[in-house]
Amino acid sequence: MSPHSPTSSLPNPAVRQALVFDACSVGVVLRAVLFVQTVVATAALYGADDLPEWISTMALLTGASLPGTLIWLIAACSLKHQLQRMGTRGQYLAGVLLGALSGLYACAMLFFIGLQNMPWLASAVSGGLLAALLVTALVLRARGNAPAQTQARLTELQSRIRPHFLFNTLNSAIALVRAEPAKAEAMLEDLSDLFRYALAEPHTASTLAQEIELAQRYLSIEQVRFERRLQVQWQLDESVHGALLPPLLLQPLVENAIRHGVEPSARGGKLQVRTERQGQQALIQIVNTLPDGGAAPSSPGHGMALENVKARLSLLHDLQGSFSARKRNGFFIVRLTVPLPASEPKCHEHPDR
Repeated sequence: MSPHSPTSSLPNPAVRQALVFDACSVGVVLRAVLFVQTVVATAALYGADDLPEWISTMALLTGASLPGTLIWLIAACSLKHQLQRMGTRGQYLAGVLLGALSGLYACAMLFFIGLQNMPWLASAVSGGLLAALLVTALVLRARGNAPAQTQARLTELQSRIRPHFLFNTLNSAIALVRAEPAKAEAMLEDLSDLFRYALAEPHTASTLAQEIELAQRYLSIEQVRFERRLQVQWQLDESVHGALLPPLLLQPLVENAIRHGVEPSARGGKLQVRTERQGQQALIQIVNTLPDGGAAPSSPGHGMALENVKARLSLLHDLQGSFSARKRNGFFIVRLTVPLPASEPKCHEHPDR
């Protein structure tokens, strides 16, 4: 009935410990460069009598500060794992010290091009202060995201455990108890795993492999209800299944595809889930046929669910993740890309329940 063993259990969610600041993130790199450049442009205003002089001063300061900023980012990224083992204070202190060294490097750049009487101490203090402000901004952003993640999780749980889905599943299982008891047992086990995973303790991320297994369990339940009206096709590239996703992300997209594409159509519909590698990113694509007439039914929940998924993906991967949803030639296509981890975690076997 389903592509997985009925007696297997979903692996425990993958938990990734968050850094106070992750300089390896593209979003952090862009924010750091723009932040320092804004400070430099403001500082260049002091003493500039006209626009050409301001541009000249800003170019000179940028030539020194930009390499210093990149030095800070490269050093912080290279020491990522060492920083992760430190406490919050240790990470703050390391960030400030790296900032001070970067300030000295920027000052040295100006010294080597022939400027005299360089403010070495002021440059070190300025670099440390800018680094402290940047780290503080990242900490505040992370704290601001925490309530949003919690609210997003609650919203997803409400959409996941709808009463009508539970009742339909139980009714289908009751109808199968006498005629096909093995199928009814497998169906209830899938339902049990769905609820166990959804009601588990909150976690930061799960792997794509775990999200696929969860979606497979959901679809195996719906396959019993829709029978031939639901045609599911899987095209999976297991090399990308170590990619990290927000928990309970893929299953709601699959459920939306059924509720808004397959269920309203008298003839049923088709659903395709595809994963593949594109460079250093994992591509996830969910494609479903639209109901008769080629237009998805209007439903406020449909758009809200997609926006919720997009927001949660942004919280986890920032600018490195992307999300799009569109209609094309009678199909509704949802496309996600997420970065592949440097060393993809292996999915370990877990004992049966």
